Amino acid sequence: MAKSSENTPLSELVSGLVGDVTGLLRKEIDLAKTEASEKLSQALSGVEILLFGLVLAIGAVGVLLSALVGGLAAFLVKQGFTETTASALASLIVGIIIAGIAWALVSRGLAALRGNNLTLDRTATSLRRDVDVVKDKI
Repeated sequence: MAKSSENTPLSELVSGLVGDVTGLLRKEIDLAKTEASEKLSQALSGVEILLFGLVLAIGAVGVLLSALVGGLAAFLVKQGFTETTASALASLIVGIIIAGIAWALVSRGLAALRGNNLTLDRTATSLRRDVDVVKDKI
């Protein structure tokens, strides 16, 4: 026979409520852990594919740069340079241009990573405001 809630002592009701809330929180935490684990697995899979694609892209850039050097060397040979000189000069020209582009990209990337760009100004301001409100309420 079911117990009537009117006859149940308050301490038993409170302990039952605490037990139910605790169980609910545990289940929510377990669900969050499971979901986070699944999302992390998906993200890692995406990172693996991205890295493989980047390796292939680097190889393709190498092949294209080699073709550029060969084409420039052939052009220089037609202009009267010896084959050895044309190859060396073509490699030097392409190397300097690519080094300049790489330097510009690295400089831009480092500027974006400077400490000032990584501070969470809006969040810090909001947290300070929240702390002030709580202090005022207390």
